Amino acid sequence: MSEKKLALIATKGTLDWAYPPFILASTAAALGYNVNVFFTFYGLQLLRKKLDLKVSPLGNPGMPMPMGMNKWFPVLGTTIPGMETAMTKMMKQKIKKKGVASIEELRNLCIEADVKLIGCQMTIDLFDMKREDFIDEIDLGGASTYFEFAGDADVQLFI
Repeated sequence: MSEKKLALIATKGTLDWAYPPFILASTAAALGYNVNVFFTFYGLQLLRKKLDLKVSPLGNPGMPMPMGMNKWFPVLGTTIPGMETAMTKMMKQKIKKKGVASIEELRNLCIEADVKLIGCQMTIDLFDMKREDFIDEIDLGGASTYFEFAGDADVQLFI
């Protein structure tokens, strides 16, 4: 039996969207999968040396709000200045209180488990990013790098 492969594409760079690729990648690696994660566009934020991830309540209607706010607080209210900061603080407090691993911890688990983290070179060029802004443990590549691995993968996910 050949080794199972998981290919992920991570496109989001917010705190709440950082969890799925790292949880899925680290879990698959623990189960014996060979895992590649391709970070493109805003997903590249997850590979920065210094993470400053925020929660964006706007456009995220499924987000559970504290104090039942989702039932009485209008969606437009999430555009109030400071709301993103407040929601990010609440989310970080909840993560800590519930004992959920941080993004840095999950990312390190992936690195330790030999998950291949690939930053999209085209996105780096497009947004005038610098290689030195990203952690050392990544490779750079393009869409062809993703397809080279994903073409033979047992599971492909777009997050």
